[in-house]
Amino acid sequence: MTTAATEIVPNDVLRSVRIALRMSQDEFAKALRKAGDELGEPNDASKRLVQRWEAGVSRTPRPLYARALERATGRPVEALGFTLAVPMARVHPDGSGGHDMDAEVREGEVDQSGAGPQTRAQAPTVNCSGVWLSRYEFYSSSRDETYECKHHVVIVQHGSRLTAQSLPGASTNPDSPLTLDLTVDRNVVTGSWVEQTAPDGYYNGARYHGAMQMLVEPTGRRMAGKWVGFGKDFDINTGPWELRLLDRSTAKAVLESYSRVPG
Repeated sequence: MTTAATEIVPNDVLRSVRIALRMSQDEFAKALRKAGDELGEPNDASKRLVQRWEAGVSRTPRPLYARALERATGRPVEALGFTLAVPMARVHPDGSGGHDMDAEVREGEVDQSGAGPQTRAQAPTVNCSGVWLSRYEFYSSSRDETYECKHHVVIVQHGSRLTAQSLPGASTNPDSPLTLDLTVDRNVVTGSWVEQTAPDGYYNGARYHGAMQMLVEPTGRRMAGKWVGFGKDFDINTGPWELRLLDRSTAKAVLESYSRVPG
């Protein structure tokens, strides 16, 4: 009796985060070693280790490296493509609608949705890699006002999978990193979004998430559609979301030029 080999799936989430931080694999390894020293937990992170993570050969970092990853990126390790966990949602205590949904991850639960980091889709017909302007709107019931939020994001495409990560300092919401995990099937883009708000902001560092679906225009330079998320009283709210292509390049100099608040 033989057992089928487990397919190795690249960790495009981690790769997109590294690219968004404008670091090479060697520079990222150095940042991890520095983070370990700052935590009082020295580690031996190397370019080779980063390559193994991004290639999907190693799917679960040791706790020593997980803590260094979180410190170096400012993101929880489960948001770096390493684990398959189901976010448990609850309405934010302030009762706001739309994006106002906090998320918690319960250890040991398995993703049954098929929307985790290893999801695959049909072969795409467009190449979406590059720097994009992300813009969405949401209504805050607690403030009775509609808000527009913009981010400069870098999209990394691997086959049919698109992983988008906001560039540092490139948001109209200060210290509010945004991550999109999407799949493209011809001109249809489907997936999920996660946004971590600033610890000292209005939402006190809450982590929000939801789903989205967009259509890619024939030019391949714009995607437009809707997001969905829980609101107060466990109702479902939605709003417009669009992405506009700014630059096809993901070179370090280009990323640096867009690491600023969108106009």
